[in-house]
Amino acid sequence: MAVIETLLSLIQHEYFLFFLILASFAILTKIVHVILVIYLKAFAARTKTDIDDIILKIITKPMCIFIVFAGFYFALKSLSVLAPYSTKINSIFFVGTVLLLSLIVSRIFGVLISRWLKVQKKYEKMPKLMSHIVAAVIYIIAFLMVLDYFKIEIKPLLAAFGLGGLVVALALQNTLSNLFAGLHIISDRPINVGDFIDIEGGPSGFVEDIGWRSTRVRTLPNTLVIVPNSKLAESAIVNNSLPVLEMAAVVQCGVAYGSDLEKVERVTIDVAKKIQETVPGAIKTFEPFIRYHTFGDSNINFSIILRVEELVAKYVIMHEFIKALKKRYDEEGIEISWPVRKIYHGK
Repeated sequence: MAVIETLLSLIQHEYFLFFLILASFAILTKIVHVILVIYLKAFAARTKTDIDDIILKIITKPMCIFIVFAGFYFALKSLSVLAPYSTKINSIFFVGTVLLLSLIVSRIFGVLISRWLKVQKKYEKMPKLMSHIVAAVIYIIAFLMVLDYFKIEIKPLLAAFGLGGLVVALALQNTLSNLFAGLHIISDRPINVGDFIDIEGGPSGFVEDIGWRSTRVRTLPNTLVIVPNSKLAESAIVNNSLPVLEMAAVVQCGVAYGSDLEKVERVTIDVAKKIQETVPGAIKTFEPFIRYHTFGDSNINFSIILRVEELVAKYVIMHEFIKALKKRYDEEGIEISWPVRKIYHGK
């Protein structure tokens, strides 16, 4: 009987209850983790979409953290010594819960919006700035919920923020200018992630990302150039990827004045057709053509117009075409003259 009484006394002891609650929630955390990682993961793997897999991965760790956090909350509430601090414990639990939920919701919304934009052709590659904006809105809502919980009036706070915001805006003028320029670029869409652009007085390359302060451009030599959004928004930009990726590849050439221009046109188009049909990256159905345009100092100059699938293919196609055209001109006896100057001596 003494042993039983001792056990009952121990069970009724609040510190034993404290550790019992912690142990129970630790076991519950392990059970939930097993269910999420093993059973639900196996179920999600059988579905056609991978969105459920990503969402499951997002919520697994925060869910386990929340259960442990809840265990500490209920365990602390069981101690009579902490009864005077009950209000503070409730406040900490509420703030922690709101922050965890905000983290989970912001990540889930980021995934859902990203997948929706990928379905839309023109938004196929969503810049990271869009994810940051969604997360910022969710955290602002969470902040307002916390203020409401603590019965803090928002109007005086807004007035203080208004005055403080003016000071901050003056101090961070360049940063805010870049932020709003980035929002303008995303909304107006003169460029998209993945486009190849030429910036007036600046670099040329592929747009890697549009951030809250700057845009990253990867050049053809594979270097990364960081361009401030405000500078990019004010510059003239040539977007080589819009309205379509296909583009013309124009090669300039010239033949001697004694050449038969009909023959030159026929031979040049024949070479261009073979290049269009055989070189990867060329539009095989395109009919190349030439246009004479200038009586030069030594040659009659003309342009040869080919068509390529994308900008990077242009360089290989022009390379192969120039080699093939020079070889064919040599076979046909067509001359490309070098600059000549005639000098007359007066008597």
